[in-house]
Amino acid sequence: MMDAATGLTDEQRYDHAKSVREESFPIEVADRLLAGESSVRVFRDHRGVTQKQLAGAAGINPLYLSQIERGVRTGSARTLSALAEALGVDVDDPI
Repeated sequence: MMDAATGLTDEQRYDHAKSVREESFPIEVADRLLAGESSVRVFRDHRGVTQKQLAGAAGINPLYLSQIERGVRTGSARTLSALAEALGVDVDDPI
């Protein structure tokens, strides 16, 4: 099947995705993200990191991180960038 937007077949898109060597995630991660769960919490759990460890790596207060994960606060662009870096994901990923 040809993708109208890219002009590539499914096989070509698959081959390209494999050649880029980007990290892939288990379906459980995708399911949790699609269900609307906090992406920070999902990626933190996936990495096996505690809130305290992630907060320390990102240079923020653990309480602030907890509030971000619960949706009480959104987090500044700077904070989200620090969290993304600490989690090893792109800022463009749904964090």
